[in-house]
Amino acid sequence: MDFKKTVRPERVIQFGEGGFLRGFVDWMLQKVNESSEFNGSVVVVQPIEQGMCDLLSAQNCVYTHVIRGVEGVDTTVVDVISRCVKPYEDFNSYLALAENPDFRFVVSNTTESGIVFSAEDKITDAPPKTFPAKVTLLLKRRFELGLGGFIFLPCELIDRNGDNLKKCILKYADLWELGDDFKNWIERENVFTNTLVDRINTGYPRGEDLGLGYEDNMLNTSEFFHLWVIETDYDLESEIPFASAGLNVIVTKDKLEMYRTRKVRILNGAHTSLVPYAMLEGFDTVKSCIDDERMCAHLRRCVFDEIIPTLDLPRDELLAYANSVVERFGNPYIKHYLSAISLNSVSKFKVRVLPSILEYIKRYDKMPETLIFAFAKLIEFYKTDMPQDAPEVIAFMRDHSAREILANTELWGQDLSFLAEEIEKCL
Repeated sequence: MDFKKTVRPERVIQFGEGGFLRGFVDWMLQKVNESSEFNGSVVVVQPIEQGMCDLLSAQNCVYTHVIRGVEGVDTTVVDVISRCVKPYEDFNSYLALAENPDFRFVVSNTTESGIVFSAEDKITDAPPKTFPAKVTLLLKRRFELGLGGFIFLPCELIDRNGDNLKKCILKYADLWELGDDFKNWIERENVFTNTLVDRINTGYPRGEDLGLGYEDNMLNTSEFFHLWVIETDYDLESEIPFASAGLNVIVTKDKLEMYRTRKVRILNGAHTSLVPYAMLEGFDTVKSCIDDERMCAHLRRCVFDEIIPTLDLPRDELLAYANSVVERFGNPYIKHYLSAISLNSVSKFKVRVLPSILEYIKRYDKMPETLIFAFAKLIEFYKTDMPQDAPEVIAFMRDHSAREILANTELWGQDLSFLAEEIEKCL
């Protein structure tokens, strides 16, 4: 693609070059640059030995992001990435990032297993294996130069991602005997935010011609919906004016858990209360359920009548989010197979749906009929050959009665026998 790139000061270090970060954080920073005086670019660090940085660099780190959904199509050329750094090929160039005082932010998406500590990492490794160890060496160089720290915005899908990253860094400081002054500097000069990210990113549209008129090997696609909840006491908006770009970014001091609960109960809970019933009825994708009057009505009763009444966020926010979830499920550009969602359905039901059932009973002193029906369908689903779960879970669910299943505290964390009568009515 032939595109004149805007040169901006490098202000963001980004660990990861995959489709999610390019279709979420980098797309957002492009919008922020266009709507404010932020004027910052991103240096991408390839966190593993094999990656896509060569492909990205081959087109001057410029790519197209296409958003598709029932709302239409939106195309943005993203030129916010200035360059790529590959620590496994040139570790000195990686450490040199610490020398630029303009760098202020560190963004990452190193998968759910990325924020880990390993005692096998050595201070002499170039680079060490884990992401937190790589960051610790960068911070060590920064500290030795007498420069300020960073604001960390991790996007890994783990609970309290920023807190866990900080814990790992401090453990490396102890392991490598970097001293109390360094540890105090970590605490004093750096901001570790906890975040929740939400966007379905569908990556490179293989086999499709989007009619761009040019070749783009890093073409990326996503849905319209995006949400970034960032928990911090720091005035982040003063440095990255997300609001000026009209982005769905919520900076909060103490409400991350509420938003996480909203996502798990509504979006993930909708999936889990729908999938066993839908698969028993012969449906194969989420969209096929949305297109069916009976299945869509079941999902809407679960979400709007029985899940939302158990949550404590403002009702208008909950309704807006739930409506967006239903729209997302009906996106014609996303094929979300029920069989993929059905993996480990028992443990998912325990986390995503059971809390709504119990809270509904606690608040209203009656059974949530549709969620109880969904629970019955889960039990019925495990009597078939469709479940994908641990062999012992499948065997127990298949070979025992509903009452015995509900009484199994290992499955649910408590005895659910008090639900048996209502669930048996649905079987």
